[in-house]
Amino acid sequence: MILDSNIIIYSVMPENLKLRSYLKDNESELAVSAITKLEVLGYHKLSSEDKELFEGFFQTITVLPVSKYVIENAISLKQQKKMSLGDSLIAATALVNNHKLFTNNVEDFNGISGLSIISLKSVL
Repeated sequence: MILDSNIIIYSVMPENLKLRSYLKDNESELAVSAITKLEVLGYHKLSSEDKELFEGFFQTITVLPVSKYVIENAISLKQQKKMSLGDSLIAATALVNNHKLFTNNVEDFNGISGLSIISLKSVL
């Protein structure tokens, strides 16, 4: 399953023990888009402590590249759904790699043909 940026950020919050447990139980299935890595580590208000934590996380997970197929799918999604660049690339990564997308922002990805979504609410 592809993790959306918000899932990674929520997973480090102390109150989200259940989410961390879910991710640990499914760790062999987890991956992220290179765009998710960019979004999380590129946040301008990221503390050095959080940056180190997230960098460690990204060293332990599969980071899927933005291939030409991902770009082609993202272009189509952006045109059809008027999605943000990041969301279109993350959704396209999930589609191209035949993975489910785990997110808290289900509404950002609704209506995308062939995309299976796991909602954070269904886990918590």
